[in-house]
Amino acid sequence: MSSSSSYPHFRKTETGKELIVKGNPFLILGGELQNSSLTSAEYMDTVWQKLVDTHYNTVLGCVTWELIEPVEGQFDFQELDKVILGARNHGLHLVLLWFGSFKNGISTYVPSWIKTDVKRFPRAKLRNAGGVLATGDVLSIFHDEAPKADAKAFATLMKHLKDFDGEHSTVIMVQVENETGLLGDSRDGSAAAEKRFAEPVPQDLLAYLAKDWDNLHGDFKENLTFFRAQQSAEGSSWEQVFGKDPHTDELFMAYHYSLYLNRVAEAGKKEYDIPLYTNVWQNYVGDDGDNSFPVIVGGGGNPGDYPSGGGTSNVLDIWQQFAPSLDFIAPDVYLNKYTSSCHKYRHRDQPLFIPEQRRDEYGARRIWAAYGSYQAIGVSPFGIDTLEPETSAFTKHYGLLDSVSQIVLQAQRTSRTSSVGFFFDELPGSGPDNVKPLVINHWSHYEITIEPCFVFGKRSACCGMVIHLGEAKFLLIGWGFQIRARSLLPSSTFTGILRFEEKFVLDKATGKLGTARTLNGDETRSGKFAMMPSEDPDYGGFPICVTIPARTMIAEVEFYDIADE
Repeated sequence: MSSSSSYPHFRKTETGKELIVKGNPFLILGGELQNSSLTSAEYMDTVWQKLVDTHYNTVLGCVTWELIEPVEGQFDFQELDKVILGARNHGLHLVLLWFGSFKNGISTYVPSWIKTDVKRFPRAKLRNAGGVLATGDVLSIFHDEAPKADAKAFATLMKHLKDFDGEHSTVIMVQVENETGLLGDSRDGSAAAEKRFAEPVPQDLLAYLAKDWDNLHGDFKENLTFFRAQQSAEGSSWEQVFGKDPHTDELFMAYHYSLYLNRVAEAGKKEYDIPLYTNVWQNYVGDDGDNSFPVIVGGGGNPGDYPSGGGTSNVLDIWQQFAPSLDFIAPDVYLNKYTSSCHKYRHRDQPLFIPEQRRDEYGARRIWAAYGSYQAIGVSPFGIDTLEPETSAFTKHYGLLDSVSQIVLQAQRTSRTSSVGFFFDELPGSGPDNVKPLVINHWSHYEITIEPCFVFGKRSACCGMVIHLGEAKFLLIGWGFQIRARSLLPSSTFTGILRFEEKFVLDKATGKLGTARTLNGDETRSGKFAMMPSEDPDYGGFPICVTIPARTMIAEVEFYDIADE
């Protein structure tokens, strides 16, 4: 039997933590299946090869409570075992999603023996206008039987995973519940919840907020102004301490949801100590979004419009403190500004993983920022099994990332500033191109500017990563962009390209590169830029084809500068 050190785990680095699988650092090139796809091994047998051909190395899919414990105390893992073997036979890893008590703020995946026994497993109550209470399609978290049953089921699942898969590490992480929180109200209005809300705020929460105030997330602090104004909060109710506000309700729910999930996660960790996390349906407070969709389609900005009490950035500290059995809290990023979400969820140097995001080209471009600038251990577009490799946006992106994964991992563990990931979207349909170049001033004594690649016609959308190799050397990965340098030394009067080489991967396992071509002339626009063109650059009718199409999409450039004597 394998030792615990050989199981998937996190290892501390200079920049945070890296995921170790089978003894080696591992970069997740993930994708999540449609909600219930992993419940059928027969269906998955029609999908596995498509996922391999799209260059996924990790698949996220559900394990539902209703299927593994259809009768209380009687567990059935036959279908799950077939699924695990299917992934293993195709060289794929799995991140299992425990659809237990909660899935998207409701409880539809719990077994029928829980759904129908409301006396033993009471439901949350939603407070409607006029004080009328409606029964929610979600378990109340203020009773003991539900978390006890969930923890028992999850522990049984984790023990089975250890016994069945511990020597193989097909399963590398498990998500505990899914987008937890209360929809339809800012807090549970049931009698048990009201009683708890009127009781004194737990001393462990008050002590934590007072002691760790300086380290709290900025989004969290914004909702605690009333708390900071109190002279003495001990022995007071939630409203007396935090004020009468929906965000007080949200804080109340977050504290109790985090305790609930920690109880489940802790029971599982005792059986099989591999990374556990939970994911978050984000809010839209203070977020200008990353697309043209109205925020209301994804929930909105008020607790209850999105699942109140889930691990949003304005209560993230609560989850990190009171659910210590979770290794990190992960944001689902669909409508929020992508880079802002990445930044917010590196809080306290926790690992960044995006378990759900857009699966189109728009979403695929953004993953370069996650990997390159925020040291993401992985990302995962949603709904991957209904796409073909030929039409999936991720085939190209993951194909390139797969080939350079060891190089990316090395950059991630070296420094939080050794690499930068970026993307530039398409030209607007009308009006000027207002794209702003990305300027970096912390690499050696050079100012590096990253911008869309020069073409005579219309520029393309582009994305990629620049890794500082030391001194004046840089590795460029991606397409449709260019970089230029300017020496910051006062004595420098000229900065140019000393060497520019197209590279290719010689050994993926070690990240060793070979030189394909030495580039100059037109490929540098006469020495001005290190150009990484798109696969189909637009010549705009210009009769000379000076911009070569992308080939390996990997290059190394070295700059130099001259000072007058």
